[in-house]
Amino acid sequence: MTTTVAAYAAPAAKAPLERTTIERRAVGEHDVLIDIAFVGICHSDIHQVSEGWGSATFPMVPGHEITGTVAETGPSVTALRVGDRVGVGCMVDSCRTCDNCEAGLEQYCTGGGPVWTYNSVGKDGQTTYGGYAQKIVVDENYVVRVPDALPLDTAAPLLCSGITTYSPLRHWHAGPGTKVAVVGLGGLGHMGVQIAHALGAEVTVLSQSLRKKDDGLRLGADHYHATADPATFEGLAGTFDLILNTVSAPLDFAAYFSLLRTGGAMVNVGLPEEAVQVTLQSLYGNRRSMSSSGIGGIAETQEMLDFCAEHGIAAEIEPIRANQVNEAYERVLAGDVRFRFVIDATTI
Repeated sequence: MTTTVAAYAAPAAKAPLERTTIERRAVGEHDVLIDIAFVGICHSDIHQVSEGWGSATFPMVPGHEITGTVAETGPSVTALRVGDRVGVGCMVDSCRTCDNCEAGLEQYCTGGGPVWTYNSVGKDGQTTYGGYAQKIVVDENYVVRVPDALPLDTAAPLLCSGITTYSPLRHWHAGPGTKVAVVGLGGLGHMGVQIAHALGAEVTVLSQSLRKKDDGLRLGADHYHATADPATFEGLAGTFDLILNTVSAPLDFAAYFSLLRTGGAMVNVGLPEEAVQVTLQSLYGNRRSMSSSGIGGIAETQEMLDFCAEHGIAAEIEPIRANQVNEAYERVLAGDVRFRFVIDATTI
């Protein structure tokens, strides 16, 4: 039996979000019904509502940083029980049989791609709706546990911003003896700083100005430099093993490549709407590389949550009511949030 729930949706591209109702599918054999407690506002939500990343399907219910409690389980669900504290991130299904899925890299599924939490099409042929809603139904295999040490509100952004920074930091071996630069101190960057610090790396924030320097140092950065100052690039040339770029805007990539040590990598997790230009000569000669990373698999997302609980890491948030979502979008675009808006889903 389907469930009708209240939600906030964009009725058309670039349109303000408005309260509406949507249908959630009946709880299937391996499904769990989750009462949503909190959902973070990711910049990705804004990109997709505005069709900045290409055409989208409307009405759209965004939201892929979801925490809540299990309200009902399907008859074959064994790992989760009613009342469990859980989370749902950016994807809710994948083919499960391709090499990537079998390796725990469901986010890179080659068997048709992942089924994203919203603005996607599920295996039932229906459009997926995200977490700006009262409830959601998700296959148990794409649900993670939220450790008791993590409050549900500050844990919500970990389901995207946390795993988006944790995965590349682990893959590129950030840790003791490595020097890591985090470009930008926003929703992604403030998580990257905390995680890189907890992994034992020497952490530098590279931000346009020194406006957030106190925040960066408090979160675990060892150094903080303004990229608007040309002396930053002169003084830090050849310094970093890894640069984690969290901003969704074009950069002077050649300037940032010059900051890498021989064999260093610049990894991009921010995704600009416009095309960017890279001159290969700026990479040549020092075995430097430019790469990217997309979220993480389900097992790695659980690993990240457990790591954050162990190290006392959480997102710094500004809680809002659901009817403030359009104002929050405007403030995100203006850079006026430290560091993540989180919707209290009980206000939907």
